[in-house]
Amino acid sequence: MSTTAPSPRTVDRDILRLALPALGALIAEPVFLLADTAMVGHLGATPLAGLGLASAILQTIIGLMVFLAYATTPAVARRLGAGDERGAVQAGIDGLWLALGLGVLLAVAGWSAAPALVGVFGASEAVAAQASVYLSISMAGLPAMLIVFAATGLLRGLQDTRTPLWVAGIGFAVNIALNYAFIYLAGWGIAGSAAGTVAAQWGMVAVYLVVVARHARRVGSGWRPHRSGLLGGAASSGWLFLRTLSLRAALLVSTWSATALGPDELAAYQVAISIYFTLGFALDALAIAAQALVGRGLGAGDVAEVRAVLRRCLQWGIGSGVAIGLLVIAGAWVLPAVFTSSGEVAAMLPPALVVLGISAPLGGLVFVLDGVLIGAGDARYLAWTGLVNLAVYVPLALAAVWWADASGATAAAALAWLVAAFAIGYLAARAVTLSLRARGSGWMVTGVA
Repeated sequence: MSTTAPSPRTVDRDILRLALPALGALIAEPVFLLADTAMVGHLGATPLAGLGLASAILQTIIGLMVFLAYATTPAVARRLGAGDERGAVQAGIDGLWLALGLGVLLAVAGWSAAPALVGVFGASEAVAAQASVYLSISMAGLPAMLIVFAATGLLRGLQDTRTPLWVAGIGFAVNIALNYAFIYLAGWGIAGSAAGTVAAQWGMVAVYLVVVARHARRVGSGWRPHRSGLLGGAASSGWLFLRTLSLRAALLVSTWSATALGPDELAAYQVAISIYFTLGFALDALAIAAQALVGRGLGAGDVAEVRAVLRRCLQWGIGSGVAIGLLVIAGAWVLPAVFTSSGEVAAMLPPALVVLGISAPLGGLVFVLDGVLIGAGDARYLAWTGLVNLAVYVPLALAAVWWADASGATAAAALAWLVAAFAIGYLAARAVTLSLRARGSGWMVTGVA
């Protein structure tokens, strides 16, 4: 076990080697959503509000399955650090099979339940109809997205974030072209947006399968799933699922609150949360680097390296948050016109975007600490404290809606307070629980398991 910490320059080199390509790959998913938002937004406020509801449901389902990447990355990285590269690749292949099975089951169930899921939010008939169309078609891409999660987790664990960058970049370009063709040239409206994204998602799967096959041949790993690997992966992912469930519940509470404010407020919230996801995934690039490096370091028993990674990733995360926040604040009065042609919706957004900019450094702290503990496999702590954080946030969101109704606040002020409840209040609760854990050493368990 090493007791000598690597130099800051060495750690920075490792972080940037993983984080910079991961940045592009992570941004691809919210950019899919931003592209949909921008194109559908110019169809009118009703389709944009429908996209907001459908996206909230779809992102909840997909987000709940993100453990397929987050559980695979540290499992693969630990085996890599311990010198078992064949076992590392096999762990990733088992994750692909698990993703396929879960994806098919969820797609069938989601397609059948789409109208009922949309109806839970109590939106107007016109908005609900648009949301149901988008959601039903998007279910065909659900298995693809879960396979992409697992394949990405495998490559991250192998310390490769460049390949996901290339796959995401190609997928984004294809998505934009198909969406434009289906929405405007074919005249399919919101249905074209969903169809274009589904086609791009399955194209990404095809590329990933070729890449994984090459790794399997290189290390002599087979494609047959191992029962122990599937069951072990499912069991170890249970706590991460609960952790993610609390995060998605917070987002659903936000969407419900925005729906209660009104259809224009919901449309504006959809733009704001889309920008938030983009900022979050950008900051999460450092968390991905932390996951891979912490997993590898603990697998190799190098606690000194793990501590150095934690320290430098925090410095990078908070600093990046400051820079990103300033950019968002500077563009708060320009960005709305990019995403909507509705003057009413655009007028609500600047105060909310200023709030997002202010919260960005806090987001950098939270995302990095979350990534470090995921990389260490400390999922049980993340799951239980996730429930605590949710309990803190729900009253804040409800209070924002109550205040807007009771005070007769302007739509812009009501939206800004709702965004503040999430981007500042909820993140502050997460920052406290994560920091308390990171200060100790109980999460630094060395070895393959």
